[in-house]
Amino acid sequence: MSNIKFSGLKGQALEINISDIPSMKEFKSVIPAFCFNPETITSLRYLLQSTIIQLIVVAIGLSIPFTQRMIPIWILYAILSGTTAMGFWVIAHECGHGAFSKNRFLETMTGYLIHSLLLVPYFSWQRSHAIHHRYTNHITNGETHVPLVIDGNGISEKVGGEKELAFSSKLGKNKYGILQLVLHLIFGWPAYLLSGSTGGLKYGTSNHFWPREPFSKTLWPSEWAKKVWISDFGVGVVIFGLAILVIKHGIFPILGMYVGPLLVVNCWLVIYTWLHHTDSDVPHLSNSEFSFMRGAFLSIDRPYGKIIDILHHNIGSSHVVHHVCPTIPHYHAKKATRIIKKEFNKAYLFNPDPIHKALWNIACSCIAVKSDINKGMYIWQSSYKRNLKHNV
Repeated sequence: MSNIKFSGLKGQALEINISDIPSMKEFKSVIPAFCFNPETITSLRYLLQSTIIQLIVVAIGLSIPFTQRMIPIWILYAILSGTTAMGFWVIAHECGHGAFSKNRFLETMTGYLIHSLLLVPYFSWQRSHAIHHRYTNHITNGETHVPLVIDGNGISEKVGGEKELAFSSKLGKNKYGILQLVLHLIFGWPAYLLSGSTGGLKYGTSNHFWPREPFSKTLWPSEWAKKVWISDFGVGVVIFGLAILVIKHGIFPILGMYVGPLLVVNCWLVIYTWLHHTDSDVPHLSNSEFSFMRGAFLSIDRPYGKIIDILHHNIGSSHVVHHVCPTIPHYHAKKATRIIKKEFNKAYLFNPDPIHKALWNIACSCIAVKSDINKGMYIWQSSYKRNLKHNV
């Protein structure tokens, strides 16, 4: 075992037993009751915090000339503005989970407005994201970041792992890693919204804007199809407003002040979701081995640093708690995280690797999984062959 090279998790996720996973009752018994209750005033205060920060950044942007010579500055501005604007995404995300306020009308309108401004279909994503939470790291029912499977059955599992491994070997580690970073960070979010990219076969080719054929309707049962149209209306109004601004002010101010930062917001979103649920040491589970709590405890907390945690309301450093109980608001999740780290240290996953190192690891190593029949797990094959000696 001394020669095995793991990620910063050091193989922990592969050694967790079902008995190490607490029940929901055990989880709630160690978390103070107040942590489960959103406080409207506190939530609004964090929304105000993000708003003030963003207004300062926008004021900086308005002082930059819209000239070709300033393009490098506008790129830096996009990185800054998109990074600060990600805080709004997190707040809208909490609204979708019921973690913003007990006033459901206020909560829904806040989330709907913010997500629409970010061109996110609020109710559509609320629905698909709830499915993702229910089946985190389930090899067949998972809704996002479901891996390709080697020697899969082709019915429920996403086969094609052999071809992907061969392709990665032919391309080489560095080129393959760069390709995956580009595909995920630049194209990943729109591809997910438009086609359900990285989702499980169970949900087909879904579209978050069109709940009818030719796309799959599996994600949008009963009243959810109507909610997709309501989501479209919000996004459509924003696009219409942007078109008016382009006619009035030209394309370049809109590209600099809105489009560039929005692309960075989308990159942050993919970084978080990818790193929350993917690691060369973290398996996916078969139906026989899966439970909601076990899937939730396969989420991974990571060190994003104090500044990013403040700007993004701790979404990356308290995500395990969020997956177990998404109604816990972020300002209570920090305390809850400290508690579960102490009480359930065998099950709680924290990878100390720097974010850039972690991204490079999963881009290069997390290619396809293969079933370990003895454990009911699906383990990343590139990492598995190099590091582990189980029979698969």
